[in-house]
Amino acid sequence: MSAVLSTAPATMKISDLQTGFRILSRLPLANSRQAQFEINNFLDSLLQSPPPGDVYLQLLEQTRISLCFIEEQLAREYTSKALPLGDAEEAAFQQVVATWLKASRAYAHCARLQRTDDEDDDAADRLALILHRCIYYTGMAISEYHRARRQLPRGMWLNLHGFYASAEEWGVATLAVPDSLDPLGRSTHCTAAFASQLLTELAGPYSLSVQQLGVVRRWASNWAPLLTVHPVAPGESLPPTVVDLMEDAGLRPAAACLQTENIRRIDSARLAMQINQTRRQLQQKITPSQLGLGEDCSASQCQQLLKRLARPWSLLRAARQFRRHPGAGMARVCAGFTGVHYIISGKEFSQPESARIYSREEFDSLFTFRYTLDPTQQLEVRQTQLGFAVDDWEVLDESANGFRLLRSTAGRRLVPEQLLSICPHDGNAHLLAQVVWLMQEQGGGLIAGISALPGRPQAVAARPLAREAGRPEPYSRAFMLPAVAAIGAQQSLVIPQGWFYSGRLLEIYVNGVWRVKLDRVIGSGADFDRVSFSVT
Repeated sequence: MSAVLSTAPATMKISDLQTGFRILSRLPLANSRQAQFEINNFLDSLLQSPPPGDVYLQLLEQTRISLCFIEEQLAREYTSKALPLGDAEEAAFQQVVATWLKASRAYAHCARLQRTDDEDDDAADRLALILHRCIYYTGMAISEYHRARRQLPRGMWLNLHGFYASAEEWGVATLAVPDSLDPLGRSTHCTAAFASQLLTELAGPYSLSVQQLGVVRRWASNWAPLLTVHPVAPGESLPPTVVDLMEDAGLRPAAACLQTENIRRIDSARLAMQINQTRRQLQQKITPSQLGLGEDCSASQCQQLLKRLARPWSLLRAARQFRRHPGAGMARVCAGFTGVHYIISGKEFSQPESARIYSREEFDSLFTFRYTLDPTQQLEVRQTQLGFAVDDWEVLDESANGFRLLRSTAGRRLVPEQLLSICPHDGNAHLLAQVVWLMQEQGGGLIAGISALPGRPQAVAARPLAREAGRPEPYSRAFMLPAVAAIGAQQSLVIPQGWFYSGRLLEIYVNGVWRVKLDRVIGSGADFDRVSFSVT
């Protein structure tokens, strides 16, 4: 549990509570960047010139609310952003992670002083509190990697395991400690903080939206006390997944663990009962806020998320619909609704002549350059001019409905759930697909999980029909997907996000005009909805 102390020069000496409280009271919380600089200075000063142990601990406790507020404000600069991160976004991410880890080191440093100074009856309580904070702040750094969709660096899980192992070794793993960050004023303990991180990892954080990840982290924190963590007795049969405190990972298959002395088994039976009970209560129209699920998630969203979490949080392996096998070769990927439409249609989008309405700029261009426009221009050349880049991705593995891809070179930035087109190495046509999960490697490359939408897409033009007579809207890009009986997929449309409401009428142009009525949403993403329809 040795602390790696900051090497930055301290700008102040804090030897008593009054001095420390005065500095913290003057933090400019309205200016997150300046507040970040000053609170880092404060932590650096404590690390380099530590005050007495009891003063040190009280000052660190006093920073908690301000520190969390400051880091949350800075995190907005890189959460929900396309990958790879830009320079300013990357700098903010690195600053936030470094600050969380610095806070963890400061508590670890404080623990060394506490152990040498304190032999009284309260020493165990103080040690439990310090180790809980070490676990909490290390976990916050891990959470930032999840929120920024970044690959964890080596040693992060080992640090977390080490703090938890120390709590076990000193007999304080389940000793209650106060938590000033809990909105209900509840106490917590080291095992709960450790289990909360395991649950978040099990939820598949790289496939969650930032809003979903925030909900999952809150539920994990609330329900973590329902989990118990036990050493494995000699000769005891192991569950399918365990924690190995000497491995740089969260839960992992028991078959991969050779030595049992560092293995911990997790009992999730009470959590599984809680999830099932909560899902039943939601079905009975009890609101999420009444169930303690929060007010930022609707009942249907809670149901969907709980359904997704039920198996992993019960430590049951999710069954795969299609078997995955190693891939080979390169796939060609185009991102963005406009570019995908161009790639699939093989031509630039234009209004059907029966509905064409030219802008003044287009009219002037057509008149001025009517003798120089070249309609036979090659697709690849025009594609480059229009900025519809097609990137090459290595296929790591694939299944009947998806791919795991790697791009180690620069290319278009991506966001989770974005619409893509993908042409596999052994194919000759682009399919529609969606980013299921996304992670940026330590070296800057991107790894993405891609799910293909069923059927070969057809690029079409579509427009909503006005409820009242008047000038019709121009056509926009859309796609039509055929029915695939083999997997029970019905015919569907892929339309821009925001268009759908049940019963809405659209006009579809595919070598003629169709009028269709939208029925329901089958799937959705960051920039599209896939909907069923009927022809009217």
